Amino acid sequence: MTDVSQPASPCAALRVAFAGTPEFARVALAAIHEAGFPVVAVLSQPDRPAGRGLQLQASPVKQYALEQGLAPVLQPRSLRRHGKYPEEAGAAVDTLARIAPDVMVVAAYGLILPAEVLALPRLGCLNIHGSLLPRWRGAAPIHRAIEAGDAETGITLMQMDEGLDTGAMLTRAAVPIGPRDTTATLHDTLAALGGRMVVDALRRLAAGERLPATPQPAAGVTYAEKIGKDEAPLDLRRAATALAAQVRAFNPFPGATLQVGPTVIKCWQAEALPGQATDHAGHEPGTVLAADAAGVVIACGDGALRVTELQKPGGRRLPAQAFLQGMPLPPGTRCALPEAGA
Repeated sequence: MTDVSQPASPCAALRVAFAGTPEFARVALAAIHEAGFPVVAVLSQPDRPAGRGLQLQASPVKQYALEQGLAPVLQPRSLRRHGKYPEEAGAAVDTLARIAPDVMVVAAYGLILPAEVLALPRLGCLNIHGSLLPRWRGAAPIHRAIEAGDAETGITLMQMDEGLDTGAMLTRAAVPIGPRDTTATLHDTLAALGGRMVVDALRRLAAGERLPATPQPAAGVTYAEKIGKDEAPLDLRRAATALAAQVRAFNPFPGATLQVGPTVIKCWQAEALPGQATDHAGHEPGTVLAADAAGVVIACGDGALRVTELQKPGGRRLPAQAFLQGMPLPPGTRCALPEAGA
């Protein structure tokens, strides 16, 4: 008989551990798994209370791992043997050491990897980061790029070291930030790009190729601090262009807000109107200038902001026309201004 069996894919020879938590990471894990790489361990943050009932909910990465039968799934609260949870950390690190993956892929994991973990895989740890490093190192690179008005962002695949997103760059790919891009839309674009890029890198490693690493430049370093709910209020003393960027950056979390009387209104879509496009001379920032089917126009420190999608507490996101039927905002209505320095 003639042996017609096909040779094993080179992907099958590269054993991958994966560490990640949110949907951004789940997309990368799915891409790796579907490309045929054996995923020999999955790390994710512990289950968290979520929803109105505050029931414990597994992360998107854990949910995918369980659906696909990937094991073990490790959820330590720390990976530092000498930290706050030494038993959990020790058990997880010892398990990884026994498994001895060839490489670990990390994407939005949320825990620091100590030197001991970074040294475990023979090919090290690769991180998928949602910015063009060294710009926007840190926790919220997509939000901060939009908020800052950047023209582009992208994905950087890097070789991890002990610093915060300071490792040498393996490859980068840029993505333009469109005038209507939100964190939600850009997240999906970058997640898919990150999945493709890491699969390509793993295939090259499986073929025995060495990935050239370029140190990050010292110039141009910025940090993307974690987004806090306290940043949600729109300070209408600022320029309308900056406020429109804030609305897009904070969609879907935490949602930029306006306050009218005791009611806090979330703003999901907005556009800046330059000073000459609307007559707001003599109107203090925060004054509603117009409210109709086209949107709610509010005077700002420079120009005006037209909000086109809004949401009341407990309500649904609505286009301006439908929102105004339930909550009229006639011209002259004043939106509260956050306290200076808040």
